Amino acid sequence: MARYTGPVCRLCRREGTKLFLKGERCMTGKCAIDRRSTVPGQHGAANKKVREYGMQLREKQKTKRYYGVLETQFRNCYAEAERQSGMTGENLLVLLERRLDNVVYRMGMAESRKEARQLVLHAHFTLNGKKVNIPSITVKVGDVIAIKEGARDNAKIKSLMEGLASRLSPKWLEVNRENATAKVVALPAREDIDFDFNEQLIVELYSK
Repeated sequence: MARYTGPVCRLCRREGTKLFLKGERCMTGKCAIDRRSTVPGQHGAANKKVREYGMQLREKQKTKRYYGVLETQFRNCYAEAERQSGMTGENLLVLLERRLDNVVYRMGMAESRKEARQLVLHAHFTLNGKKVNIPSITVKVGDVIAIKEGARDNAKIKSLMEGLASRLSPKWLEVNRENATAKVVALPAREDIDFDFNEQLIVELYSK
């Protein structure tokens, strides 16, 4: 499976905003954006005029990197959003929110989406009682995500379960913090996505 293996703080600097790719570290003074906010590279500090295409491209790249998907996955997701009724941009964000790795992150069982993806790949979770190891699965209303019984003795899983009580979950997820399970009670709406996206720029980019 293709994946990005480079330094993730560089991605935040390139987009000029915190993408929360390192979990708790992003909330401390060690965050790369707080320490060095210029674009990476030899000419990163230079003032460059951003044209319309550049704004659209940056918005697409920011969204991809926030959710941790590569170009082909993102294009496929956009194509699915176009086929659905409603606004394509909103459909796109909702589809990305419904990815299994994002749901694991949103329920509080990972400090970042990258960690959530790794936990899913290692088959530490079940979906409706069945073992899964595909982070890109799109969850539906009524789906139940739980930790696999054999994974509960894992030291990392134990520490994440202990921290569940202090984590907030979105209203479209019903999280049982005692059992570390989550049920999808509704589809996420645009207002449930708390990051600053301008999805219309992505639609304009792909409409060219």
